[in-house]
Amino acid sequence: MRDTLLTKLEHFAQLSTADRRVLATLAQQRVHHFGPHEDIMREGESPAFMNLVRDGWACRYKTLEDGRRQIMAFLLPGDICDLDAFLTHETDHSIAAITPVTLAQINRDEFDELSGSHPHILEALRWASMVDGAIQREWTVNLGQRDASERLAHLLCELFVRLETAGLTEGDACDFPLTQSELGEATGLSTVHVNRTLRELRDAGLIVLKDRTLRIPDIASLKRHAMFNANYLHLDRERRDFSADLH
Repeated sequence: MRDTLLTKLEHFAQLSTADRRVLATLAQQRVHHFGPHEDIMREGESPAFMNLVRDGWACRYKTLEDGRRQIMAFLLPGDICDLDAFLTHETDHSIAAITPVTLAQINRDEFDELSGSHPHILEALRWASMVDGAIQREWTVNLGQRDASERLAHLLCELFVRLETAGLTEGDACDFPLTQSELGEATGLSTVHVNRTLRELRDAGLIVLKDRTLRIPDIASLKRHAMFNANYLHLDRERRDFSADLH
């Protein structure tokens, strides 16, 4: 397993050897596999576990009575699907696999033990939860204020930066399994509009999409086009040294 969770959490807190060891154990002891487009959790269910994405892509979504779906977040390797799982009696959204997904599940007792014995991990998880909220706010700005080209470019920048942070890019390229329909469900655009907008971004030399791979030849230019500022991802946050807290 790639240490994507460790890579992500260490942007938010300094983790000790013991912290890393317990996270590695939890990520391996209760593993479940889901096929593409299979629901991991349905709206209204009572969550028994907190789910960590080990491999694959998933999404949070809500569906209207007539079947229209709004994707509210993309979940990448190293992400925790539901940090607030134990705070609610039932979920207010659904989670589905986009690709084949491997999850590690953490139950309440394990989480309570983690919280009590590993304060560095708890701090990092709190920051990760805050970033999830910041991403949601940025998506609201995306839907409300950016035009179609800026909207798609912004989403592509965000996904690339998040993958890069987790060590899942190769140079200027990354895996990109999303369909035009899924991009539309995340950005409020029709599939036809997504197709036309992606073509415009390609023609401008800002992206290359081929064989489920995204390449961004000049990330700075794409960021300028999208008015993308990664501050909301808090990736450059100065990590606290918790050693003083333990003495």
